[in-house]
Formats: sequence, structure tokens, C-alpha cells
Amino acid sequence: MKNKPLKKPFRGRVLLSLVSLVLGFILAYSYSVSSEKTTSEKTTSVQFNEQEKYKEELIEQKERNKELTEEINDKQQAIRESEQSLVDSEESVEGLVKEAEFLRLLIGDLPSQGKGVSVSLQDGAYNPAQENPNDYIVHESHVFKVINELKISGAEAISINGQRLHANSFIRCTGPVITVDGKTFPAPFTVEAVGDPSVLLASVNLGGGVVDQLTSDNIVITVEEKSKIMMPALRDDKN
Repeated sequence: MKNKPLKKPFRGRVLLSLVSLVLGFILAYSYSVSSEKTTSEKTTSVQFNEQEKYKEELIEQKERNKELTEEINDKQQAIRESEQSLVDSEESVEGLVKEAEFLRLLIGDLPSQGKGVSVSLQDGAYNPAQENPNDYIVHESHVFKVINELKISGAEAISINGQRLHANSFIRCTGPVITVDGKTFPAPFTVEAVGDPSVLLASVNLGGGVVDQLTSDNIVITVEEKSKIMMPALRDDKN
């Protein structure tokens, strides 16, 4: 009977142990939750910072790509302008070469051959007893009208009775003969021109043009197309 009072302290210790266990569990759980929350917040913060960093890098890269695209477009435009300038330069040089060649043809430095026209001038029939014979004779003015019309129409080379003309050619008609650069040729006087026949024929046959004017001056004029006319260079002719 003396051992019965010991039961009460034992129960108290058991109860205290249970309370301590529960409190320990609660504290451990609270710490675990708090630790996980802190870790989660840290992780979220790191991920947010990384995302912001990637966004900034992406924006910078886009800006750089835009700058590079504009730079490429500028360089491509510069290349196109350079190419066009080169083409224009080549065309300009080619045009100058053609112009120089044409001028050399006109002054007789180069031989000329090709299609063209032939214009023949003869004195008209007249009655000396009734008319002034000078009104029926081919004069320098008639020859010059034909030559000038052919030049204006684009003839690249012109000759009179086979004598090729140059820029300073001297032409003079004296009765039945014509003198070209010191050489005398008998009538009829034939002017040949190398060039586009359709253009040359249309020019001399134009209404009120050379043919009509010379016909009204009683000159017999004959115009025909030539499939091939050959004229040597003047220096070759001199040799």
C-alpha cells in the first residue's frame, strides 16, 4: 500500500512527453514549411532575374540585328549605285567611241561601205536661141543642196563622181565639168552617199525638197537606191 502514491508523477511525465513530442513535431513542420517557402522564394527570384536578363539580351540582339539589316541595305544600295554608275560610264565610253568613229567616217579617215543612194544631176535640154543656157546648167548650188540634204539625213560618207568628200572639200562647177578638191570630172555629176537608204530616199524626195527644187530649176535629177557602195579612206586614195 505504500507504493500507490508513485502513479501520479508517472502519468505527468508521460503527458509531458506527449506534449513535448507534439510541440517538437509542430516546430519541425513549421521550420520545414518556412524553409521550403524561403527556398521557393529564392528560386523564383533567381528565375525572374534570369528571365529579365534574357529579355534584355534578346532586345539588344534584336536592335543589333536591325542595325545590321540597315547597314546591309545601305551597302547593297551603294553597290547598285556603283554598278549603275559603271554601266553609265561604259555606255558613255561606248557612245564616245561610236561618235568618234562616225566623225572619222565623215572626215574620210576610215573607209566606208554599205547600202546607200545615188543622185545623178544633168543639164536640162534648152534652146539657146530662146532661153538663157545658164538656167539649164548644173551649178555648185544644186550640188550643195544635194550634199547638204544627204548629210542632214545621216549619210556617213559622200562622194562626187567617185571622189570622196571631207569636211573642207572644195567643189566648183564650170560648164560641163565639176572640180572636187582639185580633180576635174565630166558630167553627169553623180553624188553617192552611204547610209540608211529609206531615210536618205525619203529626205531627198520630200515634197518641196531637193528633187522638186532642182526639177523646177530645169535640172534632170535621178535618184536610186544602191545595195552596196564602197568608198576608200581619203589617205588611202592619196597614196
